[in-house]
Amino acid sequence: MSLLGLVWANLFRKRTRTVLTLLSVMIAFLLFALLQAVSVAFDGGVEVDGTNRLVVGGKYSQIDQLPYSQKQQILSLDGVDKITHTSWFGGEYQDPKNFFAKFPVDPESYFEVYSELDLEPAGALERFARERTAAVVDISLAQEYGWEVGDVIPIQGTIYPKNDGTRLWEFELVGTFSENGEGSDFPLFLFHFEYFNEATLFGADQVGNWTLTIDDVERADEIANQIDALFENSSDPTRTTTEDEANRQFARQLGDMGFITTMIMSAVFFTIILLTGNTMSQALRERIPELAVLKTLGFTDSTVLFLVLGEALILCVLGGALGAGLAMFMGPGMSAALEGVFGSFEVTPDIFVIALGLSAAVGLLIGLLPALTAQRLAIVDAFRRG
Repeated sequence: MSLLGLVWANLFRKRTRTVLTLLSVMIAFLLFALLQAVSVAFDGGVEVDGTNRLVVGGKYSQIDQLPYSQKQQILSLDGVDKITHTSWFGGEYQDPKNFFAKFPVDPESYFEVYSELDLEPAGALERFARERTAAVVDISLAQEYGWEVGDVIPIQGTIYPKNDGTRLWEFELVGTFSENGEGSDFPLFLFHFEYFNEATLFGADQVGNWTLTIDDVERADEIANQIDALFENSSDPTRTTTEDEANRQFARQLGDMGFITTMIMSAVFFTIILLTGNTMSQALRERIPELAVLKTLGFTDSTVLFLVLGEALILCVLGGALGAGLAMFMGPGMSAALEGVFGSFEVTPDIFVIALGLSAAVGLLIGLLPALTAQRLAIVDAFRRG
């Protein structure tokens, strides 16, 4: 039997213990790969080249409102094709737990900019644009709450009261929208900006951000800089980004995701090191007489060190490969689900390689002490302890 075969056989002497430890290591590296992909998505930086849709928001904070008068200034720039706007409305439907985003929008320009959305039934857009209290919703939202065209949907305002002192906003559903018949993972409730602008107690003639399309994707970076330069010395400076980056900024409101993922993984790996290290130490104690026999048969100290250290390396590297591989398998499905939040979520081959390297480092860390102990073990002392 080869040394590698002997290591493998020794590793599965206590099959149940080894399998459970392997599963723990696999889950740890599954979490590592997924959280690493989240961290990369958040820290991906601002890339505007190669996209024809840009988002303009407040330079210093996402809650900063922008004046409606900026619209014509932005639209007058060379290369800007279409422009629309959204604002965070807040509000509750029946129960605070029923969370979904609610945006006052300009009906026609919104569906021009987001041309991939299909609005049904026929004539819904015209009715949305014509009727002040009209609203349209993502098809998944309508299905979740059982809404149908013609229903009146009450929203209790949490941020914006009405100028008559009340907080109850009522909207009539006139249509649903989808992309290729599929609902979004971040469903929206859209209502008429003019109605909001006329009825709100404060915040009139202001928007949360501008979304615009450009006619030449090669000029995306140039146009973004022109927009920000246009308002640099105004009372409402802007920061222009891609949609992906805007989504990441929105999700960062939950907290410092880099710090959160680091703390989670530190706790996970600390636990795994203790667990696996204890497993290797216990395995060494159980096999002290066997190691003495191996040395009696002529196995060198270096060979014994390799046998013990090899078990820890194989256990950790195999668990790391399985965990990172499972993360790559799950990646495409999770990317589709999280695209609305992270913009770009992918478990890349680089993350897989990092996971393998880290698993090998963990294997060396937890296996080195037991291996050195086995290497220095004197035959007489080993038989006595056995």
